[in-house]
Amino acid sequence: MPGKQLSQENSSKKKINYKDSGVDIDAGESLVEKIKPFAKKTSRPELLGSIGGFGSLFEIPKGYKQPVIVSGTDGVGTKLKLAIELNQHKTIGQDLVGMCVNDILVQGAEPLFFLDYYACGKLSVDHAAEVIEGIAKGCELSGCTLAGGETAEMPGMYHEGDYDLAGFAVGVVEKDEIIDGTEVSEEDALIGIKSSGPHSNGYSLIRKIIETHQIDLTETINGEKISEHLMKPTRLYVKSILNLKSQVTIKAMSHITGGGLTDNLPRSYPNHFKAEILQASWQFPEIFRWIQEKANLDLSDMYRTFNCGIGFVIIVDKKVVGQSIQILKELGEEAVQLGSIKKRELNEDQVIYI
Repeated sequence: MPGKQLSQENSSKKKINYKDSGVDIDAGESLVEKIKPFAKKTSRPELLGSIGGFGSLFEIPKGYKQPVIVSGTDGVGTKLKLAIELNQHKTIGQDLVGMCVNDILVQGAEPLFFLDYYACGKLSVDHAAEVIEGIAKGCELSGCTLAGGETAEMPGMYHEGDYDLAGFAVGVVEKDEIIDGTEVSEEDALIGIKSSGPHSNGYSLIRKIIETHQIDLTETINGEKISEHLMKPTRLYVKSILNLKSQVTIKAMSHITGGGLTDNLPRSYPNHFKAEILQASWQFPEIFRWIQEKANLDLSDMYRTFNCGIGFVIIVDKKVVGQSIQILKELGEEAVQLGSIKKRELNEDQVIYI
């Protein structure tokens, strides 16, 4: 009947509350309180309000004449599974931030704020707090605010101890400063910026190698445990690239993620061009040599699966190559001239390795 109220509980029947079903509201509230100090460290003056509300409010920074919002979302793939198995939860949050902010950086955007989604079967406040502490660190290193997020406890959806992550980055760029590759010309130079390792891509193959060869992850490569090589967080290029962008004209950029150099570079320039990559311009880090040997992969497979030591690529006029590399070096990046842009013939590959 309209207006009829819910009846009082019947004392003769067994009570089943939300916690009995596997959802602990108190644990969720405890997590929010625990992560507030992490989020506070990332705060920018444009953030209105604090974490924990229904929505996040953020002002466009002053000084933009025609601001264009740039957004991106991503996860960390099955590197997350490895993190869970190794019980290493702190750095995976930085991976999540890196996958998102490095993507929107490609169009010249300054990241403004970040949102995260954490889903699990049973919430471990400690594990979730470690993950979000890593997210906050990634935001701090990228100059953006951790503005909010969602924690979803969903019994029956995940195996015990498992969780999943998604991230959402929002940035801004002046309309007449959008970098879209349309200004790329023949003989422009490609500059490759070193990665910290596989970042967050190719881990399904890496985990297959571990399973097939029964790899002991405490074994070392160049004095460092294999697990440490594999769990190095994704390098964050935001501050270095925005600094460089203020000093030289960057014509195009590419974040080298899944698909490697072969599939990601063509996304940054018109299809009547190709990139000629000088394979001798950089050396594969040892972890990639290890992967190649264990998986018995040829170079073409490596270039299409992993970043192979190059995590980010920019395209500039050849006249400013030396200046750009020097600036990047001063900013703490290792950069090399990776190759150049050439005219592409019909049916020719868009990336050529020489």
